Amino acid sequence: MTEHLTIQQVADQFQVTQRTIRYYEELGLIHPQRNTGGRRLFSSKDLTRLGLVFRGKKYGFQLEEIKEMIHLFDQDPSGVRQLERTLDYGKGKMREVEIRIEELVKLKAEMEQWLDKFEKELKERRGDMR
Repeated sequence: MTEHLTIQQVADQFQVTQRTIRYYEELGLIHPQRNTGGRRLFSSKDLTRLGLVFRGKKYGFQLEEIKEMIHLFDQDPSGVRQLERTLDYGKGKMREVEIRIEELVKLKAEMEQWLDKFEKELKERRGDMR
């Protein structure tokens, strides 16, 4: 039999609160077993799912998107449908990242122009002709 972890052990492992773990359970992302006392016991499958959730959140996926990708694997154990959907979502996220990078590059250039202008103005006000 595989070892099961308590909610505190899982929270420690992922460096999140127990409330976060319970929330993901409420959303149906994980399904921990319960012991006779009602305490949650997390399997390696639950840990794998949580790893996917946290990775998905890191890359900007919405919880509903993550849930869909996880549940697709349950429906199609070959993983084909899950991978197809993950690729679709991933390509969309890449486009969003590329747009954000372009925006940041433009913002940086604009800030550099302002800083140059302010430095010149400061030199003029000080009478600095360097």
